[in-house]
Amino acid sequence: QVQLVESGGGLVQAGGSLRLTCAASGRTFSSYAMGWFRQAPGKEREFVATISWWGTDTYYAASVKGRFTISRDNAKNTAYLQMNSLKPEDTAAYYCAASQQAAIVVRMGAYENWGQGTQVTVSS
Repeated sequence: QVQLVESGGGLVQAGGSLRLTCAASGRTFSSYAMGWFRQAPGKEREFVATISWWGTDTYYAASVKGRFTISRDNAKNTAYLQMNSLKPEDTAAYYCAASQQAAIVVRMGAYENWGQGTQVTVSS
């Protein structure tokens, strides 16, 4: 098991930037693939981005590709989501998750560990 805590959410104007942080504790962080998901009010939780345990492989949802960047620092047990050129439709609660699969993981059900979420609100 790994425990995850997200931070960095907030209110930002359209076109602005935020960096989300996911701090991990517990089992060896570097052996987990990490992912970010989001859930807007009234909508299902959706995949945003994932990164392999070694950090060289990433994959993004089409809606965020080119604007968001996922990264990790295994020495600090931390994953990040840099969000640029934010749009009102990016407004959601953002969750980080950890999967025991080492490679990039898109499927939500493959993630065994979840954080509590951090709210991102983008005003127009």
